Amino acid sequence: MTAHPVPAVSPAPAPQAAATLIFNAGAGGSGHSSPEVLAEALHHAGYSPVYRATDSEAELQSVLADVSGPVFVAGGDGTVRAAALYLAGRNDVTLGIIPMGTANNVARTLGIAGDPQTVIAAYAGAQAVPFDVGRVTAPWGQDMFLEAMGCGLFAEVMAAYDPEQGKSPLRAAGALGAVMRDFTPPPLTLTLDGVAQPPLDCLLLEVMNTPATGPRLPLCSGADPGDGLLNVVRVDAGEGEGLLTYAAALAAGDFAQLPSVTSTPARCTEIPYHGQPFHVDGEVRPARPDLARPGTPSVVRVEVWAAALHVLVPAAPEEG
Repeated sequence: MTAHPVPAVSPAPAPQAAATLIFNAGAGGSGHSSPEVLAEALHHAGYSPVYRATDSEAELQSVLADVSGPVFVAGGDGTVRAAALYLAGRNDVTLGIIPMGTANNVARTLGIAGDPQTVIAAYAGAQAVPFDVGRVTAPWGQDMFLEAMGCGLFAEVMAAYDPEQGKSPLRAAGALGAVMRDFTPPPLTLTLDGVAQPPLDCLLLEVMNTPATGPRLPLCSGADPGDGLLNVVRVDAGEGEGLLTYAAALAAGDFAQLPSVTSTPARCTEIPYHGQPFHVDGEVRPARPDLARPGTPSVVRVEVWAAALHVLVPAAPEEG
C-alpha cells in the first residue's frame, strides 16, 4: 500500500473583530485620509469596521448608543472628547484613537502618534487600559473632561478668545494681551479631599487628568489618566514670576519646577465660585456672576471617575 503524504493544514485565520469607525472630516489631518482608507487599514489590522457618518452631536450620540466592541475615532481632541463622553461608563466598549487634529493631547498621553495608517497598523496588537474622566458639578450644571478644567489666567484667555469663533493665532495673541492688562488673580481657598488649603492668589488653577491641555501646554508632566487621581496645579501670583518665565518653563518642560507652581494629587477638589469663567477641556463656561450666591460661597466640585473609559494602546514597535 502506497503511503500518500498528508498535506499540511494551515491554521484558520482568526476571525476579525467587529468595530465601528467614527471620522471627523473637519479635523486638521483629515485631508490626508478618507474613511475608506482608514477602514481598509483597520481591515488589515484585524478588524471588520463599519463606518458611521455623523454630522452633529445628536447624530454622534445616536450612533454610539448601540455600539459595542472597539470604537475607533479619527479626529482631534474635540472629536475624541465628544465620543468619549458618550462612551464613559460603558464596559462593553473600548475606544481607539486615530489622531488627526492639531494638539492631540489625549493621543499623545497614550503614546499614540504618527500618520493614521501607521497608528492603525499598530492596533493589531493593542491592549486596553483604563482611562479616568473628571466629573464636574457646578452652578452652571454638570460637566465632564478628559484633559483638564480650571479657572484663572488660561480660562480667562480662552473666554476672551472664544474658541467657537475658530482658530486664529492673531485673536489668541490679542486675547492674551487684553487679559494680562486687566486680570487680578482672585484669592481662592480650595478643599482637596475634604481638607481646606491655605488661601492663595491663584494666577492659574488647573485640575489635570493628562500632562498637557489646550495648545499642548505641559502643565503637569506627572499626570497619569489611569491612576484614579486628578492633579491640582496652582500658580501663586505672589511669587511675581513674569509671563516670559512661564513661557520659557513651558517650552523647556520645567513648568512644575518653578517656585510659584504647586501640584497636588486628589480625588475630589472643591473650588469657590464667584462667577468667574472656567474652561472644561477646550470649551468655555463663561463668567456668570448671577450664579454666585451672595453670603454663601458657591462651589465647583471636581471628582475623578476612575477607569470610566477603556482605551486601546497600540503595540510598541519591535526593536531591531
